[in-house]
Amino acid sequence: MAGVILEHVMKNYGSMYAVNDVSFTVNDGEFVALVGPSGCGKTTTLNLIAGLLPMSGGDISIGNRVVNDLDPKDRDIAMVFQNYALYPNKSVYKNLAFPLQMRKLPKAEIDRKVQDAAKLLDITHLLERKPRELSGGQQQRVALGRALVRDPAVFLMDEPLSNLDAKLRVQMRSEIKRFHQDLNATIVYVTHDQLEAVTMADKMAVMNGGFLQQYDTPANVFAHPVNTFVASFVGSPAMSLIPLEVSGNALRSPEGWELQLSPANVRKAAGSTTKDIVLGARHSTLKLHKSVVPGSVPGKVYTVEPTGDVTFAQVFINGAVVNISLDPSVIIAPDEMVWIEFDQDRMHLFDGATTMALQAA
Repeated sequence: MAGVILEHVMKNYGSMYAVNDVSFTVNDGEFVALVGPSGCGKTTTLNLIAGLLPMSGGDISIGNRVVNDLDPKDRDIAMVFQNYALYPNKSVYKNLAFPLQMRKLPKAEIDRKVQDAAKLLDITHLLERKPRELSGGQQQRVALGRALVRDPAVFLMDEPLSNLDAKLRVQMRSEIKRFHQDLNATIVYVTHDQLEAVTMADKMAVMNGGFLQQYDTPANVFAHPVNTFVASFVGSPAMSLIPLEVSGNALRSPEGWELQLSPANVRKAAGSTTKDIVLGARHSTLKLHKSVVPGSVPGKVYTVEPTGDVTFAQVFINGAVVNISLDPSVIIAPDEMVWIEFDQDRMHLFDGATTMALQAA
């Protein structure tokens, strides 16, 4: 396997930049997920790595060589697409063997590679079937197998699970993660589903508007989002964001209430370029009360969503919808007045003008 390095990579169409000055390194054997909303540039970035699109600027290296001017077939990569791209009239065996036949490998070597890949992916019993006789998960395994037999330096995967139903996606997430672990494979994986990235990847590259917003481990991206976009995109439910103003050692709401800040949060707020502050909090860090307690702020219940072992409540606070997770034994109703308590050690403060996370000086 090999690493992948992107240095100031650009792709523009006239004045529109699909990828804008993106740099990151995928180490040998690492699983990196490119995540973000539709149109953020993640698939374009993958296609630039693959050589399917010409770059407008920057450098891409695979292994120890710059591949800017190499055709896709010369980059030592294998791609797995969301639509599987299997040959419908060929058996599974022939689908797996085809890329090796194109390289004119000896028949015995082709058979060995096909059988090894089929065994690893548990599709040996499917080798004589046609794609139309397979389930979606089985077809995806065949697509993985066709990439695997090529023994590439890097696997590039473009939303390979998006066509599967929810239950099968969960199963295939585990299988791709095991595939990565068993092979120590270098994988660059595009998905719009941040849960896939969090559960599978060693690192995640969060993109928006063609820019790389944050590149770190999923745990660090979740715990320390660099701006309000990352905070609102990563996590399920997403981090709640409440626009407020700094007033001395407190945050003030236009509704009239104040939230006193801890000394550490006062220092964070002091670093803002404006009096406008966005308060961020994860659902699991909030406490809901039915009466006023010290340090709580008023809110009004919008919806209540029981899910079995946890109940999610959406509460209006200063016009923002705040997600809170509750024990199912807590009974609340829409339009009920409640009071929300914030954990000062786990809240986030963002600059209202720049949207960047504020740090204690």
